[in-house]
Amino acid sequence: MKWDEQAKRLRRKAAQDEQAMSILMDASSASDEIIGFHAQQAVEKLLKALLSHRRIAFRRTHDLTELIDLLSANGVPVPPEIGDTRRLAPYAAEFRYEDIPLDSTEPLSRQWAAECVAKTKAWVNQLLAQSGSNG
Repeated sequence: MKWDEQAKRLRRKAAQDEQAMSILMDASSASDEIIGFHAQQAVEKLLKALLSHRRIAFRRTHDLTELIDLLSANGVPVPPEIGDTRRLAPYAAEFRYEDIPLDSTEPLSRQWAAECVAKTKAWVNQLLAQSGSNG
């Protein structure tokens, strides 16, 4: 698959996760694990879309830290608010199979999770617009 085609597909898939997260945000029956999962997935796919657009190879992973570090290592300055999305990492798999610990010091803020997605999307869109691409 061509890099730009992959970037477009990943952005489209990120939008699907963002939409699912948005629909579930106000549903009291939707668990924080599900909201966090879709937020994490949207951020992950947006980061991978940017990597693809920049033609930076990445391995199959859900590790946001690895993806952010890969961008930084390849000359893409990552703003602190994007780095903060790393806190979504446990929602990729860990909390999909395990319960969130009751003694967790930071329960998921649904608003914060939505902001993570929005900020990452805006940042990726800005970088793509600067390069003159819709990738």
